[in-house]
Amino acid sequence: MNTSSEHKIGCLHIVGLVLLTAFISVSVTLWVMQYFLFPKPFKPVTLNTQETAVLEQKLQRIGLPDLMEKATTGNTDLTPEPYTEVGAKREIALTEKELNALLAKNTDMGEKAVVDLADNLASAKILLPLDPDFPFIGGKTLKVNAGIELAYANGHPIVKLKGVSVWGVPVPNAWLGNLKNVDLVNEFGGNAGFWQSFAAGVEDIHVQEGNLLIKLKE
Repeated sequence: MNTSSEHKIGCLHIVGLVLLTAFISVSVTLWVMQYFLFPKPFKPVTLNTQETAVLEQKLQRIGLPDLMEKATTGNTDLTPEPYTEVGAKREIALTEKELNALLAKNTDMGEKAVVDLADNLASAKILLPLDPDFPFIGGKTLKVNAGIELAYANGHPIVKLKGVSVWGVPVPNAWLGNLKNVDLVNEFGGNAGFWQSFAAGVEDIHVQEGNLLIKLKE
């Protein structure tokens, strides 16, 4: 084979590699755009018959019997009776699946938000449609992840923002008002307001893998 032929084959190899690289780059770019700008809606969580019955019993104990079914006047108990706290439950215990099922059943967020429960951590993924007039990415969907530490220690609940990410990119602490990893109850509970009242009414908060327990004071 002469030098000219070898040169032509070498050029063809280079062109082929360039085209292959361009194809891969375009494919990856399209996938990234599809994943970040057009994320698929979450699949709403549903409970089976037994799980629904268990959740309904929990809700009835705290006075919310109709959340898992369409509220009707026939399901509203208006029988006159004297008020009493005897035997009243002061604990709210829900599983991760139950929380997401309630979210899907009682709001329009079933396909836009999902909650995860881990040890001392509650996390959420949220899909937020942007206004069409928003610059550059108007009409697209914003994918937000957030995490909050929930615990109880030293006689008061602990609530800490662990962070917020947008499209997988962590938001700087300065943009979050420097509240990242700050105990909000300890920081703001000294003043009269929501955090003080919240702390005063909570006896315990316990979050572990897949479960949430909140115990209220008398």
